[in-house]
Amino acid sequence: MKRKAREDELRGVVKITWKDHLVNALIAVVFGIITIACLFPFYYIFINTVSDNSLVTTGQIRLIPHGIHFANYVKVLSLKELPYASLISLARTVLGTIFTLICAAFPAYCFSRSEYWHKKIFYRFVIITMYFNAGVIPIFLTYKTLGIYDTFWVYILPCCVTPFNLILVKTYIESLPQSLEESAEIDGAGYLTRFIRIVLPLSKPIMATIAVFSAVGQWNSFMDTVLYTKDKNLQTLQYVLYRYLKEANTLAEIARENPDVMAEMDPSTMLSPLTIKYTICIVTILPILLVYPFFQKYFVKGMMIGAVKG
Repeated sequence: MKRKAREDELRGVVKITWKDHLVNALIAVVFGIITIACLFPFYYIFINTVSDNSLVTTGQIRLIPHGIHFANYVKVLSLKELPYASLISLARTVLGTIFTLICAAFPAYCFSRSEYWHKKIFYRFVIITMYFNAGVIPIFLTYKTLGIYDTFWVYILPCCVTPFNLILVKTYIESLPQSLEESAEIDGAGYLTRFIRIVLPLSKPIMATIAVFSAVGQWNSFMDTVLYTKDKNLQTLQYVLYRYLKEANTLAEIARENPDVMAEMDPSTMLSPLTIKYTICIVTILPILLVYPFFQKYFVKGMMIGAVKG
């Protein structure tokens, strides 16, 4: 037995004991519980959107849906402003993410170079903006002066340069092996060539992370629509749904004050503020949930293993 164990050890064969199986089982159970805890809120919201609205309002839907129907989604998705508002939200999400990536990647690369002229001064000048905010009125006046107030660019340009994103990209670029750029520099590659052909492809994980952060922020934002636009053609999906939620609250109060109106409505499909909240949550979250898996693979670490030999 000892000789066989010795041979297995020399061959690199690892013998799994019952303790290892126990530890693996405990890890699987713990992570299973964590996964269920993360997924349950989405499941709970979804079953409340397709269940009998009268049961949802009284809090009787817990784990299993009852009286399944899709009237909530039909009524929310039948809003006249919804298609164009969805297009505005999609356009600001895509363009805003692209501009954010461009304005985070190249300046961060410049700040990561030691030969950059007065690098520390300019870098600190950018970072200091994280700690100060002029307020809504000065920002409003600035947008008005720049001519982006009540235009589509009010969604894009103010979010282009984010100091936090710049810090993340700069730190990641500085962790890349310098020998890659040095070899390209010896071959005659300039800064732009080295950035596009070496640094940018190796920075996919951090760029994907920033893309997800930016896309989620752009998709969920609606306060800039409230503060900096007045054109109805610039209303985003979140703002339209927010306005619809306020109108639903008002209609619910009117219905409660008029028994005749309540009698004519079907309580199982009658919209309530609570069911509208749940439905709006699913409508706004679902696009991001569908996009996220395409970026997830870039979060895997270890892309640089074996990139530099010896």
